[in-house]
Amino acid sequence: MADIIKLLPDAVANQIAAGEVIQRPASAVKELLENSVDAGSTEINLVIKDAGKTLIQVSDNGCGMSETDARMSLERHATSKIQNAEDLFAIRTMGFRGEALASIAAIAQVELKTKMQDVELGSLIEVEGTKVRRQEATSCQAGTSIQIKNLFFNVPARRKFLKSDSAELRHIIEEFTRVALAYPQISMSMTSNKRYLFKLKASNQKQRIVNILGNQYGERLVPVEQSTDKLKISGFIGKPQFAKKTRGEQYFFANKRYIRHAYLNHAVDSAFQELLPSDAFPTYFIFIEIDPKLLDVNIHPTKTEVNFQDNQYVYAILRSAIKQSLGKFNVTPSIDFDVEQSFDIEDKPEKQEIRNPFYREKSDYNPFDDLQKSRFAGTGKSNIKPDNWEKLYEVTKDFRQPEDKKKIASTAEDDASSNELASDIASKFFQMQQKYILTLIKSGMMVIHQRNAHYRILYEQFLESIEHKKAISQKELFPQNISFSREDAEILKEIQGDLELIGFSIKKFGSNTFVVDGTPAGYQNNNIQELIESSIENYKKNLQDINIDKKILLARAMAQNMAIKTSTRLSPEEMQSISDKLFRCKVPGKTPDGRLTFYVIPFEEIEKKFG
Repeated sequence: MADIIKLLPDAVANQIAAGEVIQRPASAVKELLENSVDAGSTEINLVIKDAGKTLIQVSDNGCGMSETDARMSLERHATSKIQNAEDLFAIRTMGFRGEALASIAAIAQVELKTKMQDVELGSLIEVEGTKVRRQEATSCQAGTSIQIKNLFFNVPARRKFLKSDSAELRHIIEEFTRVALAYPQISMSMTSNKRYLFKLKASNQKQRIVNILGNQYGERLVPVEQSTDKLKISGFIGKPQFAKKTRGEQYFFANKRYIRHAYLNHAVDSAFQELLPSDAFPTYFIFIEIDPKLLDVNIHPTKTEVNFQDNQYVYAILRSAIKQSLGKFNVTPSIDFDVEQSFDIEDKPEKQEIRNPFYREKSDYNPFDDLQKSRFAGTGKSNIKPDNWEKLYEVTKDFRQPEDKKKIASTAEDDASSNELASDIASKFFQMQQKYILTLIKSGMMVIHQRNAHYRILYEQFLESIEHKKAISQKELFPQNISFSREDAEILKEIQGDLELIGFSIKKFGSNTFVVDGTPAGYQNNNIQELIESSIENYKKNLQDINIDKKILLARAMAQNMAIKTSTRLSPEEMQSISDKLFRCKVPGKTPDGRLTFYVIPFEEIEKKFG
């Protein structure tokens, strides 16, 4: 039998490696930004075209590379960060594997310009699908500039799996934000299709957060500081009253590297326990400085998953630091036993006797007798008693006209019939635990889940409004300003047109601020910011399924957040309305995500229980 195992060609091996490291345009952005940080740059500029599918360019003023290093940087596993295996446990740089540029060059057209600070000419290298097309000396600025054109041009199957431009742009913004938060001392900018999205000057940590997320975060953040002999924790947490319905604004950094760590996330949630409702998420920007020997970052090619040598120790210190910060800055609820200054009472003079208050009872006092009234004489108050005053309060004649009598009789009949109708409705519907609606039908007893039913009703109403463009909007007496992070603002821009078809009236007001002056008819909650935040979060969750239409996603997200809560008390008329509207739906039995809206308990089943 002939030998069948062979070494893969370099081009194929590089494409396989690229599949692990470069999953989408945002992955390439991440790698290039981290390289610029490692080069000691004080200024980094990112330029994007068509959400990175056409162009990604990162330029910096870092140390640059020599001609030889520039050529070697495009080879697989070529790195200046480590020399031996022991160096893997002393990593303080962002990159170290030497896979990024080689992986990018395998699936794109790359142009690299670089020049060291103390030389006159730099180097220009053009690579297409791992093949070097041109290499020559060139005149350029000190630092490095890398252009990535036509990403996945030679892997069309991979390119087809990319999502819409708006979705891919959100991922790029997310990667840019992570690097910008970790390195506030570096000036950074981002341009998309010739439009500035970020222009960040060097600043301190809090100012960088405010510059990225908005000025309103200046008063929402509380600092966190905790140091031990093994680690240092710093950063900021959001005050509980500003918690959001989205998980987006939650950042962990270990040695300035963005990480995902579910165990540490639980530590933060535990510290905020009893301060937040179950559907709200705290905002935090936590930076952990730890000896690299106690941290393993070589777990995943993207380097976002890490492992601490002692997870429990880090958990305990982090939870303690956050709880201490919440208490120190008076964020946790407390009772103030100090005396309110406006109610201060002067101390009594010394040797003054304190007497109990009393009143003197006079049992024969009568304010209507002549003796008492005579005391009012000369005071300007009349003491004259009119004759036959009792007749003033007697109804001696029915002064109503016959027509009035008929109206009164008719109104009385209407009231009686409406009372009878209300009584009839009340006898048909019963609310249990402010969660379920119970009613009798021919085959047994029907139990309606009020929130699930309302979710289905609103979903079909919104879907119909979007498809037929016939939504009814109610104008807000006081328009509300709403602000979002750049990522969520891009989502809102994407769905803004469909929101207006539902009944919202939203106008852009700045880069990531909007004005809402109209809401869907019947909407009564005044917290529009919370509603749209929750809708954006649900919209992002459902984006995982690429087969779902955007309009369906939006209708589902809005209905889910506007549906009545399970703790809402309903009148008999409201229960009747929910029941009627539910069974006019196209699919009354289940919510859009597959949960039951009602359940029927047959009489036979009830009989068996007592049989």
